[in-house]
Amino acid sequence: MSWDSYIDNLKTADSNGVVAVAEAAICGMTVGSESVWASTPALASISVEEIKRLAGTRKDFGQSGPLIGGVKCRMIRDNMDNDGMFSLDLKTAADASGTAYNVCVALVIAKGTKEANGGQLASKVFSIVNYLRGLNM
Repeated sequence: MSWDSYIDNLKTADSNGVVAVAEAAICGMTVGSESVWASTPALASISVEEIKRLAGTRKDFGQSGPLIGGVKCRMIRDNMDNDGMFSLDLKTAADASGTAYNVCVALVIAKGTKEANGGQLASKVFSIVNYLRGLNM
């Protein structure tokens, strides 16, 4: 199965014409086989340790947020265990140009564009997550 089409779908414009996703990755989280299945170039460096931390217990994310592709994130909202949501909303620190990004995680990882709000980004990610969960993936 090619996961690249899912990445392409995440990066399409929504019904308002907004491209909410700048970067995306889909990661396998089976214990012992954690890996990046597909990604845009900027998220290709997500490590096994980062995947394990995102898929594991998140109790310390409020004090010490995770890294994604080596970029420090802070937790905004944890809905990973809520049926119908299955998301972890994170935000990066500002980069060198002063831009911060929202990241919604359900092991489908998406980094939003500067123009997109969290709702637009979450909507794109949720549609993919909901579809994959329907396939028991």
